[in-house]
Amino acid sequence: MPDPLSDIIALLRPTTVFAKGISGAGRWAVRYSAFGDPSFCTILGGSCRLTVDGAPPVTLNAGDFVLLPATPGFTMSGFVPADTRDLVTIDPRAAAGFTGEMRHGDPRGAPDVRMLGGYFAFASPDANLLVSQLPAVIHLRGAARLTALVRMVREEAGDDQPGRDLVLARLVEILLVEALRAGAEREAPQGLLRGLADPQLARVIRRIHDAPAHSWTISALAQEAALSRSAFFDRFARAVGVPPMEYLLRWRMSLAKDLLRRRAGKLDEIAMRVGYGSASAFSTAFARHVGLPPKRYALSA
Repeated sequence: MPDPLSDIIALLRPTTVFAKGISGAGRWAVRYSAFGDPSFCTILGGSCRLTVDGAPPVTLNAGDFVLLPATPGFTMSGFVPADTRDLVTIDPRAAAGFTGEMRHGDPRGAPDVRMLGGYFAFASPDANLLVSQLPAVIHLRGAARLTALVRMVREEAGDDQPGRDLVLARLVEILLVEALRAGAEREAPQGLLRGLADPQLARVIRRIHDAPAHSWTISALAQEAALSRSAFFDRFARAVGVPPMEYLLRWRMSLAKDLLRRRAGKLDEIAMRVGYGSASAFSTAFARHVGLPPKRYALSA
């Protein structure tokens, strides 16, 4: 059966934008403004403090990994009080060619913390399909596999070898899967990870991804979960955050948008592939969900 998390990541087509070494020494504090794309870092040595807007401060230690799926504003600092250097005017994506180590604080002192940080974008405009299903901060301790992956991203980003972009894209896909897989092992917030952590709901989500064109009903999906209709509906909505048929609709429309962007078939063929018996029925549902008729969407994509 398909893996829904891998389906979504593959559909969004992540690409690496930037990866760099960062260190801090002495008195230092820097603030980044929100920029929306996903970002990550792994602590190679030492420790520092991370404060993400809307969340309590956390201490990051060697071996920790952090993923910010939509990168809100955040501050990183040492533990000695310091004036915060505001980097609000610096778009981290503009530094894609930077390959050295960025130092915060004392430029001469031994570093109190060393880390690797990176940012990436999704080629698909449907990033919210994944991001809306995730916690604002994924913080993992003792994440040796993720640290190794980030090192590989850093090394590959610093080279200009043939096939570099393809390798980076695959590394970032693996990085995301590893981070989300590890995050799912903890108490996940409402969203896809919590749904996949429930064996009965995971079976249903996999069936939806396996056969999006099937004429699913609440009764049929409840049968897949071996639950009554009411118990299944309530359990799915509480775990995933949307009712089952809404999740099915969102997945069908995400597939349809991807097919339209890639010009992967005529309108009636795309309609059949995502569960609609006619191009007109599909067009009506697509326009209601997306705000544009399919043909206009394809032209604007």
